[in-house]
Amino acid sequence: MANTTHIAIIASPGFGHLVPIIEFSKQLVKHHQNFHVTCIIPSLDSPPESSKAYLKALHSFIDFIFLPPINKEQLPQGVYVGQQIQLTVSLSLPSIHEALKSLSSKVPLTALVADLLAFQALEFAKEFGALSYFYFPLSAMILLLLLHMPKLDEEVSGEYKDLTEPIKLQGCVPIFGVDLPDPIQNRSSEYYQHLLKRSKGMLITDGIIINTFLEMEPGAIRALEELGNGKTRFYPVGPITQKRSIEETDESDKCLRWLGKQPPCSVLYVSFGSGGTLSQHQINHLASGLELSGERFLWVLRAPSNSASAAYLETENEDPLKFLPSGFLERTEEKGLVVASWAPQVQVLSHNSVGGFLSHCGWNSILESVQEGVPLIAWPLFAEQKTNAVMLADGLKVALRLKVNEDDIVEKEEIAKVIKCLMEGEEGKGIAERMRNLKDSAANALKDGSSTQTLSQLASHWEYLSGN
Repeated sequence: MANTTHIAIIASPGFGHLVPIIEFSKQLVKHHQNFHVTCIIPSLDSPPESSKAYLKALHSFIDFIFLPPINKEQLPQGVYVGQQIQLTVSLSLPSIHEALKSLSSKVPLTALVADLLAFQALEFAKEFGALSYFYFPLSAMILLLLLHMPKLDEEVSGEYKDLTEPIKLQGCVPIFGVDLPDPIQNRSSEYYQHLLKRSKGMLITDGIIINTFLEMEPGAIRALEELGNGKTRFYPVGPITQKRSIEETDESDKCLRWLGKQPPCSVLYVSFGSGGTLSQHQINHLASGLELSGERFLWVLRAPSNSASAAYLETENEDPLKFLPSGFLERTEEKGLVVASWAPQVQVLSHNSVGGFLSHCGWNSILESVQEGVPLIAWPLFAEQKTNAVMLADGLKVALRLKVNEDDIVEKEEIAKVIKCLMEGEEGKGIAERMRNLKDSAANALKDGSSTQTLSQLASHWEYLSGN
């Protein structure tokens, strides 16, 4: 492997974290063929089949190492999903060190790139003579917010959700305290303190690679560069998404065949990502809202849970369709299709019959929607999704946001009204036009534009340091 630049990346458990950092690696080796990437993957219990299938299809210049899985019984129960992931990585640190030691004994490592929730692994970079980089799989706005946390913590007394004035970050739309990410909401929690500590250490790395693009977040990216003050470099290289879904199943064929029979831009795609779940009461309201709207829909349904992120690290065993209201499938069979747990999202969003996406506002789903130019209805559930919804609805104006009642439920009348507004209303037409413009900007960023140039600068820097 003479004249090859070797990079190691550390992923976080969970398919939603694995995909963005692997897709970044694919972009790197596609455009710079003298790179070789080894991906080290901690896991909670045994790795899911979807992860294995995804990794087996990788380019020969990308290797992967599954570390010995951590037993779920070693983790505290009922904690926030991000904390579960981070604790899994912490328990995997000895295995990560061993894998890096073995790898560096065979080839010189130029850089170590760690996912946001695997940041502790960067402490090994110096030992193995490598530069250290964060891979930040979320927006520049969320990164700016995290880096602003120490100042916010100092200035604000009490809980952020009680603030009466919005928080104003340079280059970003104002955010009310209730819309800050879930992990920031409980200031007395152990995880909040952990995030605070991490935010203070992020700027001592050699750089932060961000899955966004300049044209989508120009103000936030400029604010980050000012904050880095030339010492920490920021590399917006997105949008980095899967080019197609992994699984080819009867269910995926069923979705695409059904979509093929629908008129152009007539279908609302409804999905809450790889882990989002609704309560039974909320499923009932969503079903009634879809029916009331009279619009066509493709709904990816998951079994109910009172925990919004219940399915994120779990495998679902129950048939979710049995939790639908009585007679719903029969009454809507001419207008809708409900599928269990999974759909080929990339192909669905790219289908010409899809005219809207009711989404939980996870960053991967947002970027996929942007790349296909599909306008959004924002229904955030957990993590940083409320903050994303603010950026989409108030900042970029490419989404309509659903309102919740005093019991934190989105009522059927609200759902029907917003769906009709997006799919048929004048406001919906304006949102669709802005999303089409954003789609063009995303395509340009990846076609010899801002993101491609940024990735080339980073690759050239690594090549120079490796002597290639």
